[in-house]
Amino acid sequence: MSDFDPRSVIAKKRDGHVLDNGEIATFATGLADTTVTDAQGAAFAMAVFLRGLRESERVALTRAMQDSGRTLAWPEGGPVIDKHSTGGVGDCISLVLAPALAALGARVPMISGRGLGHTGGTLDKLEAIPGVTTDLSAGRIGAIVGETGCVIAAAGPDIAPADRRLYALREESATIESPDLITASILSKKLAEGLDALVLDVKTGSGAFMQRKEDALALARMLKHTAEGAGCPTAALVTDMNEPLASAAGNALEVARVLDLLTMADIDNRLWDLSLALGGALLVRAGMAADREAGAARLRRVIEEGRAAERFAAMIAAQGGPKDILERYREILPRAAVIRAVPPAAPGFVTAIDTRRLGEIVVMLGGGRRRQEDRIDPAVGLSEIAGIGQHVGPETPLAVIHAASEESFMAAAEALQGAYTIGSRPLPEPPLILAEL
Repeated sequence: MSDFDPRSVIAKKRDGHVLDNGEIATFATGLADTTVTDAQGAAFAMAVFLRGLRESERVALTRAMQDSGRTLAWPEGGPVIDKHSTGGVGDCISLVLAPALAALGARVPMISGRGLGHTGGTLDKLEAIPGVTTDLSAGRIGAIVGETGCVIAAAGPDIAPADRRLYALREESATIESPDLITASILSKKLAEGLDALVLDVKTGSGAFMQRKEDALALARMLKHTAEGAGCPTAALVTDMNEPLASAAGNALEVARVLDLLTMADIDNRLWDLSLALGGALLVRAGMAADREAGAARLRRVIEEGRAAERFAAMIAAQGGPKDILERYREILPRAAVIRAVPPAAPGFVTAIDTRRLGEIVVMLGGGRRRQEDRIDPAVGLSEIAGIGQHVGPETPLAVIHAASEESFMAAAEALQGAYTIGSRPLPEPPLILAEL
């Protein structure tokens, strides 16, 4: 390392040349141990942003950042598997899939993130349950997986530290949008879990980061090929985010919808269908199902039989939450001070939704973050969200707003009406799965 000059790597990529594995690995080590300066890390990010990476370079960068810290190792047992979503509104599939997959004998060490901007974070949703902690040591992650089959936890400082540093520098250097760096960032943390298989849910539409289908397809291909190049069998689905996935958006409200589904009390069809599709594709890659339909049938069975709910309850208890979450979740989860429905300005059928705007309303209410350091209110958000094709009017509102005050309710209500397009005729609901790779 003493003879290594980070400037040579930056200049080589700046000039459009291909970096070799050793150069990439050494640069990633320098990011992790800070021998690469902030200025050099930002310059590298800009060089990649402008010049791009070949597939071999993306694989090398992913592996190097994965290996820059601790990687989880597992004893003999069921396959170690996980899923990743590129983010959306009302997307609480991780809370459904982790326990359902565990109930089938898989091990699911789900390293997740917090919400930022209009998209919700899985950790924030889980922490809406009183007592739950997601900041767990690697040893505790392994112990909980051994006990319950699944865990949902934050990436500690020893997981992919090179990525943690590079991500912060990407924010500072306006290079967040680089598909190559997005791919390496996502996969370095996931593959540090020691996975045998992975499924990716790449969103597109008005509530997604990738609003154009062709951009989402390109990212899905890049993620899949890079993950498989790094040795992890991977499926990727491109899915619709032109409306919220569940009929709720907001941390405690989404947890309630997940528990409604797991206990079979009430089911959001889109949430149910996509959970089974993603899980089914993952079971195929893990060698646990012959095809996606067979995998979906296995998942449907463990949910209907209550075994997935039991795993969820065991995971919550192991992470510090209440032991009676299944029986008392409606009273355990926090409630907002103001809960009131918002009708449309005129009755009709929902023909379009600005789904990103719905996510921004949750942030406006205090249920999300504009900056990493922001605190969130787990009780606020939207429930009973009307979907595309649904008739709305005085008795069937656009949504129910859960707010901390009358003032925040009024601001959210005005924004909510502006997020909906209402027509005189119903439109068919858009397809949920747009492509499978």
